[in-house]
Amino acid sequence: MSPKRRWSVNLNLNDNDVGYSVLQKKPAPCDMRLIQSVEKEMEQKSSYSIKDDTGITTAENKQAIAVRARKQSKAMSIAISPGKQIAMNAFMLWMSGKHLNIFSISITTTAIMSPFKGIMNVSNAFRSCEDPDGKVDLTSSKALFLLMNLAWLGVGLYKMATMKLLPLTSADWEGYVVWKHVMETSSIPP
Repeated sequence: MSPKRRWSVNLNLNDNDVGYSVLQKKPAPCDMRLIQSVEKEMEQKSSYSIKDDTGITTAENKQAIAVRARKQSKAMSIAISPGKQIAMNAFMLWMSGKHLNIFSISITTTAIMSPFKGIMNVSNAFRSCEDPDGKVDLTSSKALFLLMNLAWLGVGLYKMATMKLLPLTSADWEGYVVWKHVMETSSIPP
């Protein structure tokens, strides 16, 4: 054990500290009540080391549940990550302006290609969250990931439309219009 440094401060209260009894009388914050009740429930369950029919103790089962919960939360953080990039890219697209220049074209290309790459690599993005037993449900996380990437793609397509790079008007399709050949003409107006 290392010697105690003069500048280190321990902020954890012990039983014999001055404010410990006062803080114990105060009600816990609303989120902490839920956490404390779950912790008590888990301690009561883990106090018994009874093996079930598969031969796994409850402590091992508790650890497996915790690992699955961590994988599920990691999957949700991966699913939300394109949403964080949407705001950044939207700001960059707005700053690049409506005119065609190398900066606006490169940012617009990034806003189009990155969601495509994300959509194509959905299974690779969630590979670290997969459970060998298949008990971690990744369908909602993958669906949210796809929706976020589609929203990001929509932002990029909107920017392309404002830069007049998408064929959205009838004038853009003028080359495909078939003109009628008039067989006869008349000098009398219709």
